[in-house]
Amino acid sequence: MWLSPEEVLVANALWVTERANPFFVLQRRRGHGKGGGLTGLLVGTLDVVLDSSARVAPYRILHQTQDSQVYWTVACGSSRKEITKHWEWLENNLLQTLSIFDNEEDITTFIKGKIHGIIAEENKNLQPQGDEDPGKFKEAELKMRKQFGMPEGEKLVNYYSCSFWKGRVPRQGWLYLTVNHLCFYSFLLGKEVSLVVQWVDVTRLEKNATLLFPESIRVDTRDQELFFSMLLNIGETFKLMEQLANLAMRQLLDSEGFLEDKALPRPIRPHRNISALKRDLDARAKNECYRATFRLPRDERLDGHTGCTLWTPFNKLHIPGQMFISNNYICFASKEEDACHLIIPLREVTIVEKADSSSVLPSPLSISTKSKMTFLFANLKDRDFLVQRISDFLQKTPSKQPGSSFEGRKVSIVDPGPESSSAPQEVPEQPTSLASPLSSHQSFCAQEAPTASQGLLKLFQGNSPMEDLGAKGAKEKMKEESWNIHFFEYGRGVCMYRTARTRELVLKGVPESLRGELWLLFSGAWNEMVTHPGYYAELVGKSTGKCSLATEEIERDLHRSMPEHPAFQNELGIAALRRVLTAYAFRNPTIGYCQAMNIVTSVLLLYGSEEEAFWLLVALCERMLPDYYNTRVVGALVDQGIFEELTRDFLPQLSEKMQDLGVISSISLSWFLTLFLSVMPFESAVVIVDCFFYEGIKVILQVALAVLDANMEQLLGCSDEGEAMTVLGRYLDNVVNKQSVSLPIPHLHALLTSGDDPPAEVDIFELLKVSYEKFSSLRADDIEQMRFKQRLKVIQSLEDTAKRSVVRAIPVDIGFSIEELEDLYMVFKAKHLASQYWGSSSAAAGRRDPSLPYLEQYRIDMDQFQDLFASLTPWACGSHTPVLAGRMFRLLDKNKDLLINFKEFVTGMSECGMYHGDLTEKLKVLYKLHLPPALSPEEADSALEAARYFTEDSSSAALPLEEQEESRNEDEKVTSPPDYRYYLRMWAKEKEAQKETIKDLPKMNQEQFIELCKTLYNMFSEDPMEQDLYHAIATVASLLLRIGEVGKKFSGRKPRDGDEPPAPEPHQDPAQEPQASAGGDPQAKAGGDTHLGKAPQESQVVAEGGSGEGQGSPSQLLSDDDTKDDMSMSSYSVVSTGSLQCEDLADDTVLVGGEARSPTARGGGTVDTDWCISFEQILASVLTESVLVNFFEKRVDVRLKIKDQKKVERQFSTSSDHEHPEASG
Repeated sequence: MWLSPEEVLVANALWVTERANPFFVLQRRRGHGKGGGLTGLLVGTLDVVLDSSARVAPYRILHQTQDSQVYWTVACGSSRKEITKHWEWLENNLLQTLSIFDNEEDITTFIKGKIHGIIAEENKNLQPQGDEDPGKFKEAELKMRKQFGMPEGEKLVNYYSCSFWKGRVPRQGWLYLTVNHLCFYSFLLGKEVSLVVQWVDVTRLEKNATLLFPESIRVDTRDQELFFSMLLNIGETFKLMEQLANLAMRQLLDSEGFLEDKALPRPIRPHRNISALKRDLDARAKNECYRATFRLPRDERLDGHTGCTLWTPFNKLHIPGQMFISNNYICFASKEEDACHLIIPLREVTIVEKADSSSVLPSPLSISTKSKMTFLFANLKDRDFLVQRISDFLQKTPSKQPGSSFEGRKVSIVDPGPESSSAPQEVPEQPTSLASPLSSHQSFCAQEAPTASQGLLKLFQGNSPMEDLGAKGAKEKMKEESWNIHFFEYGRGVCMYRTARTRELVLKGVPESLRGELWLLFSGAWNEMVTHPGYYAELVGKSTGKCSLATEEIERDLHRSMPEHPAFQNELGIAALRRVLTAYAFRNPTIGYCQAMNIVTSVLLLYGSEEEAFWLLVALCERMLPDYYNTRVVGALVDQGIFEELTRDFLPQLSEKMQDLGVISSISLSWFLTLFLSVMPFESAVVIVDCFFYEGIKVILQVALAVLDANMEQLLGCSDEGEAMTVLGRYLDNVVNKQSVSLPIPHLHALLTSGDDPPAEVDIFELLKVSYEKFSSLRADDIEQMRFKQRLKVIQSLEDTAKRSVVRAIPVDIGFSIEELEDLYMVFKAKHLASQYWGSSSAAAGRRDPSLPYLEQYRIDMDQFQDLFASLTPWACGSHTPVLAGRMFRLLDKNKDLLINFKEFVTGMSECGMYHGDLTEKLKVLYKLHLPPALSPEEADSALEAARYFTEDSSSAALPLEEQEESRNEDEKVTSPPDYRYYLRMWAKEKEAQKETIKDLPKMNQEQFIELCKTLYNMFSEDPMEQDLYHAIATVASLLLRIGEVGKKFSGRKPRDGDEPPAPEPHQDPAQEPQASAGGDPQAKAGGDTHLGKAPQESQVVAEGGSGEGQGSPSQLLSDDDTKDDMSMSSYSVVSTGSLQCEDLADDTVLVGGEARSPTARGGGTVDTDWCISFEQILASVLTESVLVNFFEKRVDVRLKIKDQKKVERQFSTSSDHEHPEASG
């Protein structure tokens, strides 16, 4: 490649000059190419350790004038061929021009200008990819691609110098982190270490320090443990590795590949060594953290953050913290975790102004909202820029939102939501009271759908005055009063100051009347509901009446959702639940519906309208409990893993016992998936849900630990899982809420209590208090870290389960062992995943649907199959292999969807005879590969013309009479629906079809036979017995051509007057002959005759009536065939007259083997359409040659092939001539 000219002071150190002229020098790196010796080893080591570009580009061209001591690099190359091309261009285009110049400075200036021009021209032709990656980084990416043989599509994210521990010896080298792989390369004094690990194979990733290894990063896969140390910034490296492994797990989970974030703001000056992808990933991580901290919608993007202080009027302090700005929100988080959190939606902002600076309050910024709250920020570093960004976002924010205006009039709303229409909608506004900005929220449901516009609890409980409830009523009134005071001091609605005081109030209990409002606020569901007016109603309209698997499951579970509650003992509650669940399944088909969603949703409906319950469910499924409710409940399994880990940390004496009993896996799923709603009395469980919406999953884990801790003694005394479950079940049944003002609802699980004395009642608030006292050290970011670790384990164990299920689905008679099948599955899956990484020729192959059965999840298309076939088949055919692979693919693709699954793939590898068949099976599959449907239509074009006459005239006649009768009956039956007997007959036919004998195989015409011989010639080309095999196949081909000629004399000639028609070969069924002849291969004309030039000539030279051994074989074969039944004879006689009218064939068809042979018949490219041969004749002929028999009977170990295939996948690029023998692995 051409390089922007740079000065080189010492031109000959470590380089050898190979060519020179007055203006240019071509040099090779010492030690590169042949020889090199110790100098080469030292230079190679130096290049790797110092990350020199000479490792990738060992050739270069320098420019130098005669009197100057300074050289300029103008080009470099990875191979001699590449550098020679540049050298020749310089000689041909520049030398003559340069000789005209008098001044040497002018020569250098001219050359530099010319090279810059060439580079600019090249860059202009390149597709602009928006990658402002610095030159140093591009060079590293080039090295990575060359060193590890990666395609263009594999993007480097970052690279680091580090040591890889091989045994107890550290190898210094370079760690390359790409989107899909972790790669390491080291070269020290001839010892080369090269490592490629796919992120999807990583089962464990952690940072640790031991006596043996200093601070290091450990990467585990299923079959190896790797340690990397001596990293300059181990924290940054580990964080990046975590992100990349997380993306890979996401890909395995729901097939979402990594897409570069195009909306990311580009820096004005790119960092020297940071790629666009690295920046992208960093921004992605910050976005996720920002959204999780403030519970914001998933499409919210962080624009930036800055340090500042916030004036908090409730305690008259300036609290230090960080201000975050995104496209729709301004948020603040204090440095102290609980001091203060604030969320200001830009839709609520009315005034942003810069106040006067003073020494007490430098750079203040005042933000006012529609609810008459003013927030004062100070100590802002770049206030003017910040105000400009906020005003830019404000201009893009729709100015009016429902529930945010004080006048009862209609406003036009442009909906920014991605899922609903962008047309302005007229929405009637409701007056909003200052005391409760949320009290006016109403359901935007379609009028025709009867909807629950308020919480079902209000409808079914009635509003009995608090005074009638005595002490409980007084307590509830006190709670309401406490919250009203809190609202007065800290604000109400989205813009409320959230402090430690807020948490205290939540822990003391949320009043029934405020529960729905606070759930919406704390979960962030309110923000999404306000910005998507009418979205739920639209979904209800679209999903009503639609049937799917999800709707069937919903119908089945509707009456199991809190059946003990009066709200769900009538059609109003059931209908509301049905609409919410169906609308969500319609919104998010990847989740659809999962058991436990019905229980959670029914509780949400008790405290909010349908629309509110819908948006709470969205917040729950998509943000607060990620991946909980998908088909494999991955999120719940991940948190179960965290729970086990926390049990080991906090309750070590109980942990081992719980593992032995196997209790944790049984309890945690029901506890986590339903947030304790299914295992605790309703009034107690909703208190936990209150805390969950404020604190997140941390509360659920704390309470679960507190429950185990409270029952430790009894659990340690349990002898089996059932006993432990009973202990826990009885305990949870007796967790009561003595402050609840709602009517007590009988808890179904109370049936667990046996005849003994029931355990003492446990107050829910006491349980929460204990959980916070003992286990409050849990932090949200620690939980996220643990989630990552557990997600690796869970998804990899699910993948292992999938692998075992697929392997079990393969029939036992397939021939491969379980280990071989598992190895083949991994290779097959890797090929599928590669199509996702680097683009696939087939969109269907690249897209995996996790909801499909395991066997169908990974499928490959023809291109991928050709790659696998080439590396795994025992039949290497050189350049002919892709053709053979294409035919095998068509043979295996029974449903013609251009994709094959693992079962079909393994069948091709084994049953079709390549690995486990005997000689007959292997020949049979080769025979089939040269007949339709394996032959593609293109390959069959040449034979199609000749076959058309037969297929048109005799297609119906070719069927036996019974089959014709059956087909007529089938036509008559089309109108009536098929009964079970029809299916039984079909299954019986399918079973019969599998028992294929060699007599069922159609005959092969001459063109197909020539193509078969061509394949065999290619197959033998790399065999040690090559010459013997060539001789044997020439003998067999010659013999078979003569047999075909003899057979044609008996069956393919019109009987003359007086001649008796010869008794036809019973098996030679012309009904099958047209099909066979329809499959010729155009390559047979071009390539077939080159290999087989001798064989047809030999068959013409030998006298057809001659006697001898060759003639004996066909006659014996003919006599063997006479033992067949008469069925084929009768079907033959139906079409014999039609099939003999050969003179009506197209003019360009030339017959080779008839009595009257045309002069052109002796030409090399002609094919005899009457000539045909059966599989039995081929088999019998091959058996006469022991060398062929030995070749096909030879066993090949598939595991060695798989090992080689894995090597090929990570094969180094071979464009450089300086490759070490050990480098190929």
